[in-house]
Amino acid sequence: MDQPAGSPQDAQSLPVCYRHPDRETGIRCTRCERPICPDCMVSASVGFQCPDCVRNGSGTGHAPSASQPRTIAGGTVTADPRLLTKILIGINLAVFIAVQTSTSLLNDLVLTGSWPPAPFVPTEGVAEGEWYRLLTSMFTHEAIWHIAFNMLSLWWLGGPLEAALGRARYLALYFCSGLAGSALTYLLAAPTSASLGASGAIFGLFGATAVLMRRLQYDMRPILALLAINLIFTFSPGFNIAWQAHIGGLVAGVAIGYAMVHAPRQRRALVQYGTCALVLAVVVLMTVLRTLQLT
Repeated sequence: MDQPAGSPQDAQSLPVCYRHPDRETGIRCTRCERPICPDCMVSASVGFQCPDCVRNGSGTGHAPSASQPRTIAGGTVTADPRLLTKILIGINLAVFIAVQTSTSLLNDLVLTGSWPPAPFVPTEGVAEGEWYRLLTSMFTHEAIWHIAFNMLSLWWLGGPLEAALGRARYLALYFCSGLAGSALTYLLAAPTSASLGASGAIFGLFGATAVLMRRLQYDMRPILALLAINLIFTFSPGFNIAWQAHIGGLVAGVAIGYAMVHAPRQRRALVQYGTCALVLAVVVLMTVLRTLQLT
């Protein structure tokens, strides 16, 4: 039998406030949809919200992090957009000062495939299990002109990239590019040669900057001209430059930079960090192949 509106049975079907179980209510929070009584209702732009959603959220119906300002790559905007760049420069300078006082330390950090050469039995180098040299060589410089050039380039390129990508993505770009340069050097250079410097990472920043400027539709002629000049020096005889590090870092920087600024919003993190993981997988593959060849 149908019941008329306002009957006792209709009243008994009303939910109770989740914070006051003794109070019936017909109002629900527009965010979590829990029933709330008039004492718990907080006015929102649309409807009412419960105190918990107002206290824990942004009041927009999204997670609190959704309202934070983001960079073009989806990173968090920070108060000091050059913090990691300053730290990286500081690490490079500290290592430079340290190796100036200890030749043995320099020999322990540079990228060497296998040492000493035949007919001696190799005891040092990446092929002998010292894989850490792929990383430490990125922060090792011997000549003052070398570290000066790299640190100026890091400051000019790194600061804007850190601001555009966000700290985590910028750090991933830097290390993946540097390791790619080290791995290609290990793969192609003579195993007894020594390589050092942040040039692989710097060329990765060059590549990512070019991709970013194209994405923002900036005039690319300045960065392309600067990159061309650096490549001319890279392949010029007499400079004794490990061109493998430059090319490896550049290719990795372009690939990662493209993923950073062109990744679809719905799968942004997956595409960005997946590309970094793919680059690292190639680094491991090149290292393993060269090690098997040398041993």
